[in-house]
Amino acid sequence: MTSGDAQRSGAGPIRTVPRTGRPRLARFVKMRYDKARERQVLLGPETVVVLNPTGADILGLCDGAHSVGDIVDELGRRYDRVVDDEVTSFLERLASRRWVEIPDD
Repeated sequence: MTSGDAQRSGAGPIRTVPRTGRPRLARFVKMRYDKARERQVLLGPETVVVLNPTGADILGLCDGAHSVGDIVDELGRRYDRVVDDEVTSFLERLASRRWVEIPDD
């Protein structure tokens, strides 16, 4: 998604995610296991997003307690290869849709 796509979809501007930021799901967004799909899904108003395992792992750590750096480090322990920029890009896209909140420290 480009910033233009975000603007057209009614999302907010894309901002840089600080490594010290502590992301959490917005209060109107829930992550649930969908038995029919056998996957984690993100539920928002009138929206269902089917998550891949990596996306589910990232969002599972978005509890307001883990920093972005903590999330990258934990994923590094779980997977052979974790690219910091890919994690922050994923969080930036969700923050631009206001599905993830990343309070400034």
